[in-house]
Amino acid sequence: MSNLLDAFHLTALPPEAEAFRAQVKDFLKENLPDATADIRARSWLGFDAAFSRRLAQRGWVGLTLPASYGGAGMDAFRRFVLVEELLAAGAPVAAHWVADRQSGPLILKYGTDAQKDFYLSRICAGTAFFCIGMSEPNAGSDLASVRTRVTRCEGGWRLNGRKIWTTNAHHCHYMIALVRSSGVPEDRQKGLSQFIVDLSLPGVNVRPIVDLTGDAHFSEVTFDDVFLADGTLIGNEGGGWEQVTAELAFERSGPERIYSSIVLIDCWAEHLRRHGASDADTVLLGSFATQLATLRSLSVAVTARLARGESPIVEAALVKDIGTEFEQAIPALLEAAIAADPGQEVDAELYRTVAYLSQISPTFSLRGGTREVLRGMIARGLGLR
Repeated sequence: MSNLLDAFHLTALPPEAEAFRAQVKDFLKENLPDATADIRARSWLGFDAAFSRRLAQRGWVGLTLPASYGGAGMDAFRRFVLVEELLAAGAPVAAHWVADRQSGPLILKYGTDAQKDFYLSRICAGTAFFCIGMSEPNAGSDLASVRTRVTRCEGGWRLNGRKIWTTNAHHCHYMIALVRSSGVPEDRQKGLSQFIVDLSLPGVNVRPIVDLTGDAHFSEVTFDDVFLADGTLIGNEGGGWEQVTAELAFERSGPERIYSSIVLIDCWAEHLRRHGASDADTVLLGSFATQLATLRSLSVAVTARLARGESPIVEAALVKDIGTEFEQAIPALLEAAIAADPGQEVDAELYRTVAYLSQISPTFSLRGGTREVLRGMIARGLGLR
């Protein structure tokens, strides 16, 4: 048990990272589109390609990627600061989010020189947006049971199958897909590979899925005999499971796993400043602040391990699990707080914001791995199974 618990060391952000924060704040003052809280609450689901390109012009998309590919060559701490400020402000970052967070680092680590030269420069320029091809219909959270398959053909591969709950696929240029390149689903982790799929290819069909909020962030993507040329395989054939596990550490470790409801807290705090706070409101706000401070410290500790070039898979799963539980609790608790005084004046903007997050918050514990899957990983990390 101590091995996992010892991995979390209280870590302060280095001075250069905190100095970088001022630059980010200045950029947001000049470039953040005006929007109400219920729109800003969408943040890393909010798609605005123009905003992402302005961010890229500052060198802040692909922030940790080498300068030789157009990145800023900065460390994981400064990326933490950038992400923290973007989410706190409710910036619409969905366009570049996946490419910056995980697709770019994955290609940098496992890709060929040709893949790095082609894709990383476009990611850093904000002209190549990526989505994640992991989940499949009828597979639930059992990622190892994927049935989407590639088969060898002259000059490349043929791809057939389906992916689902693919965030922003209908806006993206490319998908990094986990597929079966050999064997059968019963082989589990064996025989899985990752491919870069150009979503404009013949045979690719992207169908947006409207969610409870009325938004269409998710998509179902079908592949009907799609030809993938040689050079689209990332890493080694059959090495997909190891690669996707490393990729998920990037997906699960960032501030987005604790800040998805932060705009709502700010909106409610502003409501309390204008209309006054009861003792119960003050206690609840203090509870949010203490939980957020603790989760942030855990997230920074994971970032420190990423900065050292490590892959904190289990630690990231732990932060994601408890972080999303906190994120989901916020709208439920604030609904109760508002309902406790039915005679109080409540701004329509606050109502819309809490309503949106109440509807979308069930997805927080699904995206990036369900709570049950993560707790299984944590139990193994603690030596309990």
